[in-house]
Amino acid sequence: MSDNKVTYAQLLETNNLIQQNADETYWLCATRTVQESKIFPVSAYILFSYLNCFYRYPSLLKKIEASMSAEEIGDRARHAGIKIVAWTIPCFYLLGREMLINWGVIKPTDAVEDVIYVMDFWKRFQLSWHRNNGNITNRQADHRGQILPEQKLQVFHADAFECREGDALHTAAQAFLATIAQYGFLVSCESRLTIHNHGPYKIADNREMLVRDFRELAEYDYPWLDGVGRDIPYNNLTVTMIIEGCHINLLDDWGSFESEPELKAEHIVAVGLYTADNLSEGHLPVGMGSKEELIATFDDLTARIKDATAKLWAEMSGWTRDQQLDAGALVYFGVGKEFAHIAGVYDKDDWLLIDERAERFRPLLNDEYGNLFLGELVGFISCPSQRMHEYTMMMHTGQPRRALSYFPYSLLNDGDYTASVGGMAPGVTNLPAKNDRYRTTQGVLSEAEYNRRSREFVPKACQAPYRFLCGDWVKYHYDTPLADELFGFEQANSRLLEGKGAGLSRADVEALRDKN
Repeated sequence: MSDNKVTYAQLLETNNLIQQNADETYWLCATRTVQESKIFPVSAYILFSYLNCFYRYPSLLKKIEASMSAEEIGDRARHAGIKIVAWTIPCFYLLGREMLINWGVIKPTDAVEDVIYVMDFWKRFQLSWHRNNGNITNRQADHRGQILPEQKLQVFHADAFECREGDALHTAAQAFLATIAQYGFLVSCESRLTIHNHGPYKIADNREMLVRDFRELAEYDYPWLDGVGRDIPYNNLTVTMIIEGCHINLLDDWGSFESEPELKAEHIVAVGLYTADNLSEGHLPVGMGSKEELIATFDDLTARIKDATAKLWAEMSGWTRDQQLDAGALVYFGVGKEFAHIAGVYDKDDWLLIDERAERFRPLLNDEYGNLFLGELVGFISCPSQRMHEYTMMMHTGQPRRALSYFPYSLLNDGDYTASVGGMAPGVTNLPAKNDRYRTTQGVLSEAEYNRRSREFVPKACQAPYRFLCGDWVKYHYDTPLADELFGFEQANSRLLEGKGAGLSRADVEALRDKN
């Protein structure tokens, strides 16, 4: 056991966070997706990733937090965007724990301090990232993901170009969205982990805005994009999409959405395009000088992404099963690596290797076992560790089951527990070595230079005195010079709002759109 005493309060809160994730794990996995592929061993690589998460996340998150707190990372991520981490960080980690408990490798009283720390880091990041809505997850907000502050939403609203089905902009935007979605799906080994949505944001009584993020498009962390993504000039692209006559009634913690009626091309009535990363002053407009420029930009990016997709298919078609297994596992495991980029402590050997402790289980993860065990673990919730006494009724099913195991409070009496899995262990990979090239908003950088700039750069909105000027402060101080400065950071690159300050209402923004 550890020399540090685990407290009752820590166990109570950790078990509560485990249960929140357990309920959402089942709901997401049973109702929102199908995990299968004709190419990749998806179930097997998902399970492989869970093991890597369990063995590596505690050390990696502590390394990150030695440079930057979880709360500050949340502020930076809200400012510049991040791919979906709300559900993935804790549940990938906790499902790795659940696998090992079922296999008899560990007990529910092992790695106690690791789990407490990982869940606490995640909670603090989520509260910061969600600070504009006061929740930890989209689930707590009735499955809405309203992350962004008013000053950014006003710019997205103001500058979006109107379009209608059949016109040149609408056609170009639709072709781009279809192409980039297919590419992102392939980049992430036939998963959706490079695509994220948030919102909806209310634009008018019959209009809402959905913000769609497409990340890791160019040469960045994944070695399989070296060369393949060289001609894509942006690593991240954000599409702002205003829809009419259609309500986004669900946006879950995977970033996927449902609508009433079903969202179709005819509902899209305005679009915008931006790029952002942890080195940019917020979202930078891409091709937004005029409608004609945006059409040409969409067309150009669509052609580049189609070319990259063909190259990526050619590369992946030659992969062995072990390479497919590694790549898929590293995509899932790597959902937390953007934290390391934000903090300026990214090391490819931290995030592109399979930990030797996880590697031990590779022979077990054939396709048949992977499919069956993943189904038991996250679909049927029928593994031995997940079964409860017969008086229990699980959320959503009413069955006597629990998706994720608690810590038994008896460890406070007997002290019979282990604190940690230990520090970082060596890792292996069957994939080619990563080239030292990272596409950013400040150009293509080496890993060392990217880390240096990340450590030194602080976006203006995250500096004092602006960092803690939230929407509730703006409500009472919108007519002050300080509020104008805060809004001015987002408006600096806006076509319609530059220099307008903090006093605009949504109706004022719409009037400016009508005028222009």
